[in-house]
Amino acid sequence: MKNFLSVGDVVNTELLAQQAIALKQNRFAFKHLGENKTMMLLFLNSSLRTRISTQKAAQNLGMNTIILNLNQDSWQMEYEDGAIMNGTSVEHIKEGAAVISEYADIIGIRAFPTLTDKEKDYSEYVLHKFLDNVKVPIVNMESATVHPLQSLTDLMTIREHTTKQNPKVVLSWAPHIKPLPQCVANSFAEWMNKSDVEFVITHPKGYELNEQFSGNASIIYKQEEAFENADFIYAKNWSSYADYGQIIGEHNDWKITDKKMQLTNNAKFMHCLPTRRNVEVADDVLDSNYSLVIKQAANREFAAQAVIKNILSSNE
Repeated sequence: MKNFLSVGDVVNTELLAQQAIALKQNRFAFKHLGENKTMMLLFLNSSLRTRISTQKAAQNLGMNTIILNLNQDSWQMEYEDGAIMNGTSVEHIKEGAAVISEYADIIGIRAFPTLTDKEKDYSEYVLHKFLDNVKVPIVNMESATVHPLQSLTDLMTIREHTTKQNPKVVLSWAPHIKPLPQCVANSFAEWMNKSDVEFVITHPKGYELNEQFSGNASIIYKQEEAFENADFIYAKNWSSYADYGQIIGEHNDWKITDKKMQLTNNAKFMHCLPTRRNVEVADDVLDSNYSLVIKQAANREFAAQAVIKNILSSNE
């Protein structure tokens, strides 16, 4: 594995998930791979689970880690080619990324979309600016359109808790107080489409994902109907793709409740976190014995470790 940008960099999603599960038995077994190597984690937006889990994963493999909040801990970066830098930006990506690349053996990057410029966001503008100017592998810690570390974690968690080979997995839109990116939903959809599951997406009309990501999923506009016989319910809010970055109606009745969960086949509940309690998901769901959200979050460490291990092994 040269880079980990999306599911497209993974030959076999199920195998990678099993490798992540296996690492839980002995997280320090491959510490020699990262000895005397450094992973640089670059953040252009807030993070809790991704930051901690990726740092810990790298350290489990013997790596040194450096965390940098770009534009806060460093000079403000300019990304445009040919820019006349007489404004607030001090460092151009061409020099900034190249210099970081001199200090690191692997670079992790996290950058949110603008939610205002669909073309720019879906071109993965920031991620590709780094790719063009570094000479070491890159791990996508969430970008404008996808969150592959989260999606690997999700598949790993499903495999740990399923009782059948081909479970019914439902991705359900949930309400929120502000517009959120499509990246977690996009990424979860493309990983499920490459895995051995029965995959359903349910959301109000107007919240259709880009077909590039929703793929072969069954789209059901009635949430209760989608929940029938489900084995896993994955809740996530996202803003509109067609009416880019917008909220189309409040749809508060799409909140995940215990009553709705009772329509399922004793389904497990999943969410990437953070979640707004009693807006997206009711307390009695999050606090239930069928909620996997904490176990799911804990698995972020081992998903990241499986990815970093594959990159280190490929570059020995």
